[in-house]
Amino acid sequence: MAQEFVESKIRRDKVTVFGKPSCPYCHMAMELLEELGVKNLEYVDLTTRADMANIQDYMLRTTGARSVPRVYIGETCIGGYDNLKALKDSGELIPKLKQIGAL
Repeated sequence: MAQEFVESKIRRDKVTVFGKPSCPYCHMAMELLEELGVKNLEYVDLTTRADMANIQDYMLRTTGARSVPRVYIGETCIGGYDNLKALKDSGELIPKLKQIGAL
């Protein structure tokens, strides 16, 4: 069920952030993406899900970490906030977002 839920949220033309309201890095990730004007941006609050732990376990298996935020650009998980910020700082984020039509 966790796999189906995650797969239902990610698409090749969308940016998806899986997070929790209590996580400051989740807020910073969303702020960064919103400041860039990302279209097709979805925030998924894991705390509203009864299967939150299963989703995070699935993320561990598929992305290497169960921590939040888990940021997907298209169908690729780029990691968390630090990874997102590093992509922005290196100049790689904008081209990735343009490639999927999010900018």
